[in-house]
Amino acid sequence: MLSNDPQFYNVNGVRLAVFDRPGTGPPILFVHATGFHAHCWNQIVARIPGRRCIAVDMRGHGLSSKPDPPYYWNSFGEDVAALAKLLDLHGVTGAGHSMGGHSLVVAAALAPGIFSDLLLIDPVILPRIAYMNRRWTEHFARKRRNRWSTPDEMFDRFKDRPPFRDWDVAVLRDYCHYGLVPASDGDGYALACPPEIEGAIYEASGLDDANLYGKFELVGVPVTVMRSATPLKIEPVMDMAASPTAPDLATHFPRGHDMTTPHSHFIPMEDPQLIAELLSSTQA
Repeated sequence: MLSNDPQFYNVNGVRLAVFDRPGTGPPILFVHATGFHAHCWNQIVARIPGRRCIAVDMRGHGLSSKPDPPYYWNSFGEDVAALAKLLDLHGVTGAGHSMGGHSLVVAAALAPGIFSDLLLIDPVILPRIAYMNRRWTEHFARKRRNRWSTPDEMFDRFKDRPPFRDWDVAVLRDYCHYGLVPASDGDGYALACPPEIEGAIYEASGLDDANLYGKFELVGVPVTVMRSATPLKIEPVMDMAASPTAPDLATHFPRGHDMTTPHSHFIPMEDPQLIAELLSSTQA
């Protein structure tokens, strides 16, 4: 499991909370999805004993700095690259879910030599055409309930509702327990990723990615693109559990490999054992 005591590092004008579980062999760097946090990887880390595992709360999330919007997605990748350099990491396996996978691609393009391989878990890299004339639209995440009396209240409310009812129970408990922070007014808890920040991140998706596909050729390490087999549908309501990842994404990397699963977009939450087995196979 990851430690509850973070180390803090200043990169690109923000303070990032980093959780480093000591171990041997090539490290694994975990990068979470929008609205999530480092401890969402707890149950995967617990299934990879002895390996050094590093997880970060991205800007706007968890215990890290929460600057005012906008939150452009390239900034997250720039943060990951800067953090990896600061930690003097080399030969790292990168594991990123959703926005975290997108961030790893940007980081690997910016900092060749840090990563030995990447596992991109439904990385929300859209088909190339989707980035053309993409416009800002308000995201419904801004309307998320922000205040809770306890993490247990949040867990009880979510456990029987989609998509959370399909999650591993321990992952859901970690999501709720570490996804809340004491409210600033002392009355209960608030989301560690405030709704206005989560919404701003979704709203900026794709707005600065016109040259994203040009970065793929700079990523020379093996890249596994793991995707949900459920395609994304926008109408009548966007299905957040479906895969927004371009079906041909792996073909754009020099050493890309495509892998589909019957899970939803929330693959690490539903099947931490599967992700742990894949990452364990990268042990040198």
